[in-house]
Amino acid sequence: MTLQSTPYLSFDGRAEQAMEFYQSALGGRLDIMRASEMPGDLPDGWQPDDLMHAALVVDDKTVVMASDGGDGEFGGVTVCLWGEDTAELQAAFDALSAGGNVQAPFGPSPWGSHFGQFTDRFDVPWMLEGGSAQ
Repeated sequence: MTLQSTPYLSFDGRAEQAMEFYQSALGGRLDIMRASEMPGDLPDGWQPDDLMHAALVVDDKTVVMASDGGDGEFGGVTVCLWGEDTAELQAAFDALSAGGNVQAPFGPSPWGSHFGQFTDRFDVPWMLEGGSAQ
């Protein structure tokens, strides 16, 4: 398998402050996408300056991701599984989500790759992201 996993942290309006703190402690490059940068209308509960997605890339093996979570639907830590192979991600999504609760089926995303989200049968939240939008 060529998939990688990383923690995906969710905050209620404090993601930028937290990620800047983590960057000061760990170093690396902080990439930020604000809600206003997403195509289309803002999702419910999101403000334009909210962090839709942030990635602290410390090195080729260490990445921490986060967002503000919009209307509070997210909280805590989610496992983010990502990679380049769409078929591999789809197979992992299908296997891991079996018996769980799918919030977003795995498929093309507005930002150009694929995305899916679910809570597995053990109540662990997951997001799978990557591949190509084709």
